[in-house]
Amino acid sequence: MLGHKRIPSREGGVEIVVEELCTRMVKQGHEVTCYSRKGHHVSGENFDKELSASYKGITIKNVFTIDKKGLAAMSASVTAAIAAAFGKYDVIHFHAEGPCAMLWLPKLFGKRCIATIHGLDHQRAKWGKFASTYIMLGEKCAAKYADEIIVLSEGVKQYFQDTYGRETRFIPNGVNRPEIKSAELITEKYGLIKDSYILFLGRLVPEKGIRYLIEAFKGVNTDKKLVIAGGSSDTNTFADELKELAKDDNRILFTGFVEGQELEELYSNSYIYTLPSDLEGMPLSLLEAMSYGNCCVVSNIAECVEVVEDKAFVFKKSDISDLKDKIQQACDNSGLVGRLKSQAADFICNKYDWDDVVKKTLNLYGGKEK
Repeated sequence: MLGHKRIPSREGGVEIVVEELCTRMVKQGHEVTCYSRKGHHVSGENFDKELSASYKGITIKNVFTIDKKGLAAMSASVTAAIAAAFGKYDVIHFHAEGPCAMLWLPKLFGKRCIATIHGLDHQRAKWGKFASTYIMLGEKCAAKYADEIIVLSEGVKQYFQDTYGRETRFIPNGVNRPEIKSAELITEKYGLIKDSYILFLGRLVPEKGIRYLIEAFKGVNTDKKLVIAGGSSDTNTFADELKELAKDDNRILFTGFVEGQELEELYSNSYIYTLPSDLEGMPLSLLEAMSYGNCCVVSNIAECVEVVEDKAFVFKKSDISDLKDKIQQACDNSGLVGRLKSQAADFICNKYDWDDVVKKTLNLYGGKEK
């Protein structure tokens, strides 16, 4: 596996997917190697963990990385692809578009190469021209050279068919049923109690729609807080802009990057969870939020609507007024919120199962149909 930052990590959805796939494959008796980046955690070196050569039976190889914005992913994927090309592997699995720019190399050495497209990354606003160009090169290399391409949404599946005439395999992510936690740490740190806040949890990047969320929430008549939890992911300037936008509303709270007990408590005790994104691959945070029994408010992009179906509030993408109205409706209608909460966990955990994802992925490794 290559293309992720490192495991174990919650720096992004890709890292969660790689860990879930690898740990389950190891349990089934497969030998798995992950090529991880060196360098600092994207939300700051205070979140760095000691590098290890193994994790839950997975072999970890930490590769050379230029630890600078726009270069870390590219440099790590280049060195990982070179190492993997010379390794004794049956299958090399590339994750995300950018790393696929090197997919041709292990193919040259006769390796079977699988690519998972976690989203159309060249559309993400945080990338400059050079990085976007490299990411597009990765997309084209995947389309041309990959033995199989896995996509996480029907929209991306159609995109590859329309753009490249390339058939892909739709295998969505999975989710685990969590243990619900009572509010303890978040009460101590932030004064939050159950149902006292609306939660956004994700990377602070432009395409997540957090600007819209802050503007919309300012117009909502409620004493609930808006908790924005997540790290900046190479976008410190944008994070600062968000805090400036929110400074005149003392109901808005930024926690920074969260993990462990704090993350579990935030998911477990929120009144509603919101994901106002303009762009997603397949939003793991949304799956996780629903697995904790959350009522969700999401934008009407296909990647969100495919997940929630009719089990959430849906607003028109980028529409601040509609988002404000949907949050207000949720705040004013605890009965409907309660009904959606009661359905969420069973619905999402039955719909998206990691063991099923691993089975389908291993079938592709072996050249079998879905």
